[in-house]
Amino acid sequence: MNETDLTWSQFEKVEMRVGTILEVNDFLEARKSAFQLTIDFGSALGIRKNSAQITKRYRKEELINRQIVAVVNFPKKQIGKFMSECLVLGAMGAEGDVILLAPDFKIENGLRIG
Repeated sequence: MNETDLTWSQFEKVEMRVGTILEVNDFLEARKSAFQLTIDFGSALGIRKNSAQITKRYRKEELINRQIVAVVNFPKKQIGKFMSECLVLGAMGAEGDVILLAPDFKIENGLRIG
């Protein structure tokens, strides 16, 4: 095992959950082009907010009601006047564009990825 490998118990601590984007707003104060997302993670976790640099590939209207995968147990992060409460996951494209991770089928908000 090298120094960058995670143990299984370390991986199990990362809570990746499915959520549905309810609202998308331009994040005009951000240094890099970004959206402010409001995401529903179901009754157990509720609504969380996120700042995501996904403007190169996505338009606001196509993100509404889209399910995504996010890490929900990181500490909150202050980004300017905005508090980000989760980390939306995506793959980084060659042009620096982010491709969101999402389930293939509509599933219950809050389900854990594991």
